[in-house]
Amino acid sequence: MKRALTDLDHRIEAATGRSVDTLWDQRDRSLLDEPLAALVDAHRALAQAVTGVTFYRVLLHRLASGEYPVDGALLERIDRTVGQLEKAVAQRDGLRTTVLAALETVEAAARTTPSVTAVELSPQDQAALLAIAQGARLREHLLTQRVSVVTASGTRIGSETFRRLEADGFVERDTSHPLHAGQPVSLTGAGRAALSAPRPRVVPSTAYAQRAGAWPTPASRSRH
Repeated sequence: MKRALTDLDHRIEAATGRSVDTLWDQRDRSLLDEPLAALVDAHRALAQAVTGVTFYRVLLHRLASGEYPVDGALLERIDRTVGQLEKAVAQRDGLRTTVLAALETVEAAARTTPSVTAVELSPQDQAALLAIAQGARLREHLLTQRVSVVTASGTRIGSETFRRLEADGFVERDTSHPLHAGQPVSLTGAGRAALSAPRPRVVPSTAYAQRAGAWPTPASRSRH
């Protein structure tokens, strides 16, 4: 179902630097910190309420359009729809207040928190963080003593990658659990920020593409 627009969408996007659709997607993937998650949850509820107001408004317009004969039954339906519209508007206005409160918290944090340069994640690290965000455990194999992270999707992340992410402060583990039984691994606030931060689209240069092992173009082959 297409998301209903609200009059606060542009302000939310300005405060977060992300589109509302991106925020909704990141909320579904548990990539947002608590204030942003609360804002997205409130915005979703508001969007539903806006849809309800639109539904009853359209229904009222249809009832009064002359499509139906004017009789007691029509007047009763109009009266009932007006009541439903009033309730929908009251619910929308209440939820809008909730969204504003959550939004003001995010805006205040943005004003007081120094801007942080977006961390450039390698594709490997980005994939690892995405997998860990869904749930993961650090385990030691009883026979081989190999340590690796096993995610909820079944993906295994090597110990070297995990140690690098842990040293960078992107992930943390619950050491209260024994390693052989599995220590829960989760993203830190820095990990969620690095994963969800908007990144500019970068077009690799020809020199970079060649260093990365890209196939030369037919034109470049003809010059050699």
